[in-house]
Amino acid sequence: MPASQNPRKRSLMLSGQLRRSLRAAGHHLSPAVQVGKDGVTEALLRQVSQALLDHELIKVKVGTESPEDRFEAAERLGLESGAAVAQILGRTILLYKKHPERPRFEKEGAEPR
Repeated sequence: MPASQNPRKRSLMLSGQLRRSLRAAGHHLSPAVQVGKDGVTEALLRQVSQALLDHELIKVKVGTESPEDRFEAAERLGLESGAAVAQILGRTILLYKKHPERPRFEKEGAEPR
């Protein structure tokens, strides 16, 4: 499957079934991290990485004062934290990174499609 050229769809490359279950699980979550006026910084990336390690699935809110738009912020957060973007809805980004020891959403040995 060729890589998507649309920046809005490029990072949404999880399997459809997994992405649906992540969106359903993330619906009730509150944002764990907020991107503010400084944009995506090293400190913010450390906070995102720690939150992903703790929770596996997190919401990130992109503030209106952020210098990056939501798609740029999602791409940077995904690339630099090693997470997959499950959804971008408004100014909210849903990030997922499989837990190394206790995955909740992907079964052991199961390959994502």
